[in-house]
Amino acid sequence: MSFPNPVNEYAARTVAAGVVVLCILAIAFRQPWLLIPLAYGFWARVLTGPTLSPLGQFATRVIAPRLPGEPRLVAGPPKRFAQAVGVAFSSTALILWFGFGLSTATWIVVGSLAVAAFLESALGLCLGCKAFGILMKLGAIPDDICEACADISLRHPELARSTPG
Repeated sequence: MSFPNPVNEYAARTVAAGVVVLCILAIAFRQPWLLIPLAYGFWARVLTGPTLSPLGQFATRVIAPRLPGEPRLVAGPPKRFAQAVGVAFSSTALILWFGFGLSTATWIVVGSLAVAAFLESALGLCLGCKAFGILMKLGAIPDDICEACADISLRHPELARSTPG
């Protein structure tokens, strides 16, 4: 029960689409109870990948296998980092609502999470993954956490060829 590496990007994008739906339903119908499964899903995915996440199971077992073409595999550590950012946002929303009764702040946080999840699901733009890359470049995340991230030639062997010269 650990986070997968590599990750099927199509499954990750499907999970993100589910997050968008949950966020929109929570905001549109002012249903703060939906913050509980939202936060649970992020906690489950960051701790175990799709294993304990109903949305993760649905994405990896039902949707992704039915999509045409080969799976697109991407490095797991940036996706796990993105799930951890989701934990921070969804848990913050829970605390703002149930701990402090701050409805406007709650819906702003959930809306921000929905935007990030939409970018991932619709465009394949993972903001958490981008932040992970920046933190690696700054040295805040050691290279050995994601060797495939640190050495692009591991993902693109054609770049490892020596240049003429």
